[in-house]
Amino acid sequence: MPQSEIAWNRFGLGARGDATPPADPKRWLTDQFARWNPRPSALAGVATTAVAGQAAARAQADLRRVRQERRATQADMQAEAMPMAADPPDNRAAQIRRGVRQFYLDGVAARTAAAVASDTPFVERLAHFWSNHFALSADKLPVTGLAAAFEFDAIRPHVLGRFHDLLLAAERHPAMLIYLDQAQSVGPDSPFGQRRVGGRAGLNENLAREILELHTLGVRTGYAQADVTELARALTGWTVAGLGRGGPRIVGGQQGSAVFAPALHQPGKRRILGRDYAEGGADQSAAVFADLAVHPATAKHIATKLVRHFVADDPPPAAVARVERAFLSSRGDLPTVYRALLDAPEAWAPGTPKFRTPWEWTIATLRATDAPPGEGRQLVNLFGQLGQPIWRPGQPIGFDDIAASWAGPDALMRRVEAAERLAGRLREPPDPRALATRLFPDGLAPATQAAITRAESPAQALALLFVAPQFLRR
Repeated sequence: MPQSEIAWNRFGLGARGDATPPADPKRWLTDQFARWNPRPSALAGVATTAVAGQAAARAQADLRRVRQERRATQADMQAEAMPMAADPPDNRAAQIRRGVRQFYLDGVAARTAAAVASDTPFVERLAHFWSNHFALSADKLPVTGLAAAFEFDAIRPHVLGRFHDLLLAAERHPAMLIYLDQAQSVGPDSPFGQRRVGGRAGLNENLAREILELHTLGVRTGYAQADVTELARALTGWTVAGLGRGGPRIVGGQQGSAVFAPALHQPGKRRILGRDYAEGGADQSAAVFADLAVHPATAKHIATKLVRHFVADDPPPAAVARVERAFLSSRGDLPTVYRALLDAPEAWAPGTPKFRTPWEWTIATLRATDAPPGEGRQLVNLFGQLGQPIWRPGQPIGFDDIAASWAGPDALMRRVEAAERLAGRLREPPDPRALATRLFPDGLAPATQAAITRAESPAQALALLFVAPQFLRR
């Protein structure tokens, strides 16, 4: 297999139909660092965190008013002994939710368009990797509105920076604070916690647990429950204005924005992973993050995930060790880490060890045919049918990164159906045999070539190309 194919598919997002193999594939990848645009034209019109956050806070407030009005109306009807009719659909509540969901639909369309058009597909893939590493799931209404802004504002600007800065941006974004319930966490001995009587104001450990288990150290790496609790105490105070605990007098700042509210912070020193952290409000959790970002367990965890994503489901130990050393020696400088990955001989081994996820496969088909991505609702339906709804993995661990999760018979049948639809909507489909030659300079398997030749139409031939083993894998 030519190294250009590896660069296009294993490290990139699939070749374009008019692609010319790069003379130096590795340099083609690293040169993308200088050309990367965190917010390309495809994302220019998407709402920022500030705009989406304000809209989410307004929506939550409006929904509370709708519920209060409904309860008041029901109470009046009961007091007057009137018969209770079935509750009609609340058009206002539905309209409020649709308004928030539009941010999600626009974000999915923009993300797809950016990936299809990208001339820096290696870095674009890295942005998707980190978004899944710091996974959130757009199930709660405010997270639905903020999911796109999380990736576009917290992840993309830091993909070529330090892991420490990426970590801070992800953990302190309002979408993450809401998703993992940090916005509801209150220090029991904080000023707000001490004044609270009869309410449900208490410590929430969800974000602290996922930071240690998923975002930094990894599972079974020596931390204890006491470390989770102490980190959760250090994190208290971080909340989202208008969407978390405490009213405007307790939590200042623009509605929907991430803020640190001292009145919610648990006072006192902390001891985490054998280190002591002085009392210091927001500075306390910042000091913990600084240590977690360069911890040896973090280096190993990140190296393993990167090698699994780019090289093989069963990460080669030598490649992991190489990337791990680069992480530690550079103290988490991500371009240094990526170069170490590209320098690993295992990363350029011939073959197609990785099975494309539904997202990867769809982007590869659209890039190959230069097809218009489509509008948000259409894409949301497509990715949902293929089993990978964007920003909705349903769990903080994100989507799986191994073939066993995506290569089942039912999943393959859905791709066959999707391939037929994608190929059928092309107004001027490219010549399938010529396209196959450009995408795979080393040639397709004889069985695939024969199937394409026997196809009844160009659209059918393209669909067969898109579900060929070489196209399904990278």
